[in-house]
Amino acid sequence: MKKIILVAAALTTTLMMNAQQKRLTLENVIDDTFEVRGPSDVTPMADGEHYLTSVDNRLILRNSFKTGQVTDTVLDLRSVRGVRLPSFDGFILSPTEDVILLQTNTEKIYRRSFKAEYYIFTIRNNKIDPMTEGPVMCPAFSPDGHNIAFVRNNNIFIIKMLFNNAEVQVTKDGEAGKIRYGVADWAYEEEFGLTRAFEFSADSRMLAWIRFDESHVDSFNLPFYLTQVDRDSYSQNLLSYNSQKYPTAGAATSKVSVQSFDIKSSVTRDMGLKLDTTTYIPRIKFVENADNDLLIFTLNRNQNRLEIYSGNPRSTLCTIILRQDDERFIDEFEYNDTKVYPDGFIMLSERDGHRHLYQYDLLGKLKRQITSGDFDVLAFHGYDAKKGIVFYESNESGIYDCAVWKQDAKGRKTRLTPEQGTSHAVFSADLKYFMNSWSDLNTPTRITIISDAGKTLSTVESNDEVEANKLVYNLAHKETFSFETPDGITLYGWMVKPADASESKPCPLVMFQYSGPGSNKVLNQWEAGFYPGGTFESLLVKQGYAVAVVDGRGTDRRGADFKKQVYKHLGVLESKDQVAAAQYLGSLPYIDSERIAIWGWSYGGYNTLMSMSEGTPVFKCGVAVAPVTDWRLYDAIYTERFLQQPKENAQGYLESSPIERAGKLHGKLLIIHGLDDDNVYFSHTAAYTSKLIENGIDFDIQVYPGKDHGIKDPATRYHLFNRILRFFRENL
Repeated sequence: MKKIILVAAALTTTLMMNAQQKRLTLENVIDDTFEVRGPSDVTPMADGEHYLTSVDNRLILRNSFKTGQVTDTVLDLRSVRGVRLPSFDGFILSPTEDVILLQTNTEKIYRRSFKAEYYIFTIRNNKIDPMTEGPVMCPAFSPDGHNIAFVRNNNIFIIKMLFNNAEVQVTKDGEAGKIRYGVADWAYEEEFGLTRAFEFSADSRMLAWIRFDESHVDSFNLPFYLTQVDRDSYSQNLLSYNSQKYPTAGAATSKVSVQSFDIKSSVTRDMGLKLDTTTYIPRIKFVENADNDLLIFTLNRNQNRLEIYSGNPRSTLCTIILRQDDERFIDEFEYNDTKVYPDGFIMLSERDGHRHLYQYDLLGKLKRQITSGDFDVLAFHGYDAKKGIVFYESNESGIYDCAVWKQDAKGRKTRLTPEQGTSHAVFSADLKYFMNSWSDLNTPTRITIISDAGKTLSTVESNDEVEANKLVYNLAHKETFSFETPDGITLYGWMVKPADASESKPCPLVMFQYSGPGSNKVLNQWEAGFYPGGTFESLLVKQGYAVAVVDGRGTDRRGADFKKQVYKHLGVLESKDQVAAAQYLGSLPYIDSERIAIWGWSYGGYNTLMSMSEGTPVFKCGVAVAPVTDWRLYDAIYTERFLQQPKENAQGYLESSPIERAGKLHGKLLIIHGLDDDNVYFSHTAAYTSKLIENGIDFDIQVYPGKDHGIKDPATRYHLFNRILRFFRENL
């Protein structure tokens, strides 16, 4: 009887779902229908038992790491004393956990940087006071919680909270377009992921920062065209410009140096680094020891030599403690993800061919290689020095999976997240618990609390609503595949296709890719696809297309050699692999080999152009959004990491340029570009389309005035993707 009831219940559920089926639209793709929910601004607390989250931009709640449940309300804007704020955009908890900075009126600058107005919320008296007047950048507390440093107009300031929030200006000669203190220039921010370039010492007595001299860096004027007519005036501002420092390949970059500041004596010192003027300093990190040693990470211009200096911020004496060379290039994680401890540091390196963890003492002597094997460590979460245990994420359970692991001092490993798919962790301060976000290709993110023994303690967010929407809108099921290229390389991908695709009814194919060095689009996670859940790909399936995504040579998670073989000739192997993928997929009985398209954004747009002009006429059409068309026009840090400088690798630049291949373009092309793109300037599209015109080649173009590289606002995004859909409809 029980079995019959269960079957009947399942049948009823199926019928209800069928009755509630909805048609997937472009609006559903762009809005938050398939956006997973989860805690916002998760901030672990010092006790290891709690974390803070924000709700509706007006509440800050304390939550239990053990249960995931709210234990009390720390801030409610409706009941505070002092300044009354309608909302906040983010918050920063002080190390002493008695004060919170509230971020408001945020104004974006570049991809990661912004300026905002900040307010000080004192928890014990439930009161909000202004931190300072006007917008500032990158505020940070000293470890003792007594000072707050920030940047205003390219200069560093300190607020001394024990002296009635007195404000002290630390540097004086910062100036836009010339000197920057403590905040990165555009290129450092974009390519090194650096925004705040200052740090407090562990004892809170010293401050150190990177000084950027960009006075000699070339400026480019981004044009802003009139988009709204002033009906009350005959005088119209038809065109204005925003000047931006942008070092192109081979051109001058910012000259950088490191300075220290004694907070008590107000003495500024230049650290004794004798560096070439083209040297990069992507990170500085203080050590928690008696001398307040400052670790300074440097890269040569070609980014194939990483050096770490140990500097005394008072004597300014700097000694090199570690040098690491690579015959090709050194990737960002080698300096971004290094964690410093009182007795040394742990860093990621590809020195044995895979990305692994290495432990060094403060003299730069290698103590041990922590992880090893035919896999890549994808994130390092922490080290329990007393127990000798490290916590990390890796793909050792599958190339495109990611699991959370711990490894003890004897090398014994425990997998803490057994599910196939992708797990990402936020650990408690004492590494006793972690909040785990798990998903796979077809399952929306589920957030749980897990102990350091791997036991699931509670569920924070199941995202059942997104799972229900997936069923109601009948999203296409992603399937993985692999194949071997004519070069003997095994490549992996995933695909969605119409249910009725068959040998008697072959369907057109759209290939989406990014293909940039160290990237991945083939991942076993809900975020796979252009939008979460592959919803844009599902929309294409609803309109009769199959969609495939393939990661070619140069992408990540398959070791250093697979990634770095694109060195000195970008786009050559990547485009060859997309052509090979199209040929393989076109051989499948349910794919119409005469109707294959390729598209991508940024590097994906670049590789679309490279693939369509590779010489094999396999693509009927393609869409390139914001594409690089000649690497001599792109920024120095990114470009030279993979191609060296133009004077050192002239042939490589020619081989890597779609402009040089323009005469071989095959298939109908649509180029899309924002006119105010501060990353890939519109000059790329202007130069490329001029070459197409010179060769008598027809093309379509869509420009977006006032839009940057991301073209993110909903109305424009809708127009952009509708334009792409129409283009595929017309040409496939």
